[in-house]
Amino acid sequence: MSLILPQHLHRAAYVYVRQSTPGQVRDHRESLARQYELAERALALGWATEQIVTIDEDLGHSGSSAEGRDGFKRLVADVGLGRVGIVFGF
Repeated sequence: MSLILPQHLHRAAYVYVRQSTPGQVRDHRESLARQYELAERALALGWATEQIVTIDEDLGHSGSSAEGRDGFKRLVADVGLGRVGIVFGF
């Protein structure tokens, strides 16, 4: 039984890419690459390329609060508005 239903596939798949500090962004490129590869997982699960939204503007921002994390705020808003079928992230 699949947990992904047709109503999920009619909405967008969001990939939220983030690392907490500028040093992580600079020094941990393999982690960053793995996060971007989550879009490939969305494709494999049935989402079309044009349905995949990658949010990465919060790179280098601490996750201790939503302050200064516009990408996270957009993600939360879109979930609340029913636009999101799935969220991928580490």
